[in-house]
Amino acid sequence: KSSGAEVLVDFTIAPAAVETIKVATACGVNIVVGTTGFTEEQMASNIKNVEENNVRAVISSNMSIGVNVFFNTLKKLAPLLYDYDIEIIEAHHNQKKDAPSGTAMTAFEVVAGALERNPEEVGVYGRQGQVGKRTKEEIGIHAVRGGDIVGDHTVLYVGDGERLEVKHMAHTREVFIAGVIRALRFVGSAEPGKVNDMSDVLGI
Repeated sequence: KSSGAEVLVDFTIAPAAVETIKVATACGVNIVVGTTGFTEEQMASNIKNVEENNVRAVISSNMSIGVNVFFNTLKKLAPLLYDYDIEIIEAHHNQKKDAPSGTAMTAFEVVAGALERNPEEVGVYGRQGQVGKRTKEEIGIHAVRGGDIVGDHTVLYVGDGERLEVKHMAHTREVFIAGVIRALRFVGSAEPGKVNDMSDVLGI
């Protein structure tokens, strides 16, 4: 607070970020958060701290501009392809500790929401053994880990005789910095006490 900081940027891990957000917002500092893996309770705490301290905030599972256009595309496609089988595949480097990625989970939530399906009921995380016939409602989520893959996310819409693949590939982590800069420019004029995401930043 004594430093006069206007915005705190956090890309850490969820348990640490929750405490950082609590302290920063209590000091009246705006936040831009790209940390993933928040539980529902942790995210509720983040929102509460932003609202109670009336600060400006952007919290997003992925700061890449391209990924957020990817999310918007998924949202528009899902209702058009409602009767297609939908599978989500993500790939990351061999040092990533969480799975599925926060971006894959956001993609899943976007698709499930657009189809008015309950994510807790339709998510299938990988398959092994005698799992039975695939249901029409389920959405598969699969994680791949290897080498130095920065981040690949693919959503398959599979019908009889055809499939549509929507894919985003991050070649470098610099793509996230471009999104952070956009978020920093946005947050200064954002509505106080409201948690925004990158769709708000990009106006999509």
